[in-house]
Amino acid sequence: MAIFKKKRNYFTLDTHSVERKEKTEVKPSVPEGMWHKCRGCEKMILKEDLMKNHLVCPRCGAYERMSAWERIRLIADEGSFREINGNIVGRNPLDFPGYEAKIEKIQEKTKLFEGIVTGYCTISGIRVAMGVMEPGFIMGSMGSAVGEKVASLAEFAEFYNLPLLIFSASGGARMQEGIVSLMQMTKASFAIRKHSEKGLLYISIPTDPTTGGVTASFAMLGDIIIAEPKTLIGFAGRRVIEGTIRKELPADFQSAEFLLSHGFLDAVVRREDMKAYLSKLLQLHGGRRL
Repeated sequence: MAIFKKKRNYFTLDTHSVERKEKTEVKPSVPEGMWHKCRGCEKMILKEDLMKNHLVCPRCGAYERMSAWERIRLIADEGSFREINGNIVGRNPLDFPGYEAKIEKIQEKTKLFEGIVTGYCTISGIRVAMGVMEPGFIMGSMGSAVGEKVASLAEFAEFYNLPLLIFSASGGARMQEGIVSLMQMTKASFAIRKHSEKGLLYISIPTDPTTGGVTASFAMLGDIIIAEPKTLIGFAGRRVIEGTIRKELPADFQSAEFLLSHGFLDAVVRREDMKAYLSKLLQLHGGRRL
């Protein structure tokens, strides 16, 4: 058995000299962030192709989650969106350890102050008030700031006689704020009720996932409720429900398609058709182009 391993030398001969070259391996380099793994088929997709297809997998049709601003660019007329209450930030009412540091870290990552972007814009020339929750901000959880922004948006829409659209995406109430978070369900629901009593249209669009206190409040209060295909919508998780009622639930019982078949949704609309569908609804309910 050899004790030492010999290093192989490679030589290139020409008419004038002998040049010694060491063998080196050149590894292919792949630019970081160029590929994305699909949630559905788990295949690698070029991010550029995914973005061109509205974050829908071209192979299996699975929907990737959109950030708030990506959603706004998809739905609002180009350059028409104006943000309101963008500087509202929640507090730490329970002095929850590490909560403030966590918020600061997520703010830096998402470039948002809180888990929802609110404002007004036009959709096919029709002016609306619109809120879009950010799934990347503690999974769109509803704290005091999110509740305040939803309620303020509904009041804004009521004051200016605007239709109200809210795209929900949430894991539910924000546990770090305890009872203060749960109180936002009542606040948001009451503001939306006042908007409704004025005879104004509220369209709710729960996106994947919409769960917990958001589902139990403003996400399911729309005059019209529509969702994208295969959106997860529910209150508690499967294990909690099955453990409570001691029955096995259907595999798709919290999907948009299941809710549509049981009367909880009015329509399931593909992402690429969503703007045109909303435009038609707004026109049918009296929306006028500017």
